[in-house]
Amino acid sequence: MYLPDHRVTLEPLRADHADAVLAFELANRAYFASWIWDRGDEYFANFPARHAAQLAEQEAGVCRFHVLVDEDGAVVGRVNLIDLADGAAELGYRIAEKRAGQGLATAAVRAMLDLARGYGLTSLRAGASDRNPASQAVLTRTGFRQVGVSSTDLGPGKKYVLEAL
Repeated sequence: MYLPDHRVTLEPLRADHADAVLAFELANRAYFASWIWDRGDEYFANFPARHAAQLAEQEAGVCRFHVLVDEDGAVVGRVNLIDLADGAAELGYRIAEKRAGQGLATAAVRAMLDLARGYGLTSLRAGASDRNPASQAVLTRTGFRQVGVSSTDLGPGKKYVLEAL
């Protein structure tokens, strides 16, 4: 799915995305760790196995992983639906630091809502740290409503839901 205003394509994760996804995760590691848990050194050391496991989960229909790919073939974001069950899933996303603040996350989540309907989903859950008000704003702008609060090792956050996709 092409997002013309951002000149990126939202694509299901494939085996040939591995190098670009790893480069994206490494380039943005410190940026992401400023509001969510760091993936840890093991994630990067064992990335090929992790990538293969995600593809297997996707093939089994347990998760739907997606990447945002720019015109140069670089991954500039990820948007995932995890733990698909009973018409529901959890939405997660991350956008490259260099593309943050440009509306890409909002556009990507909106596109993912269309895909989620096609996957037979009727409701989504999401969460965002209070250290990341921009992510909370994306969820609100795309129709999610806050349903609770959470606490993690990074501090407080909010839980969201979007029903009747």
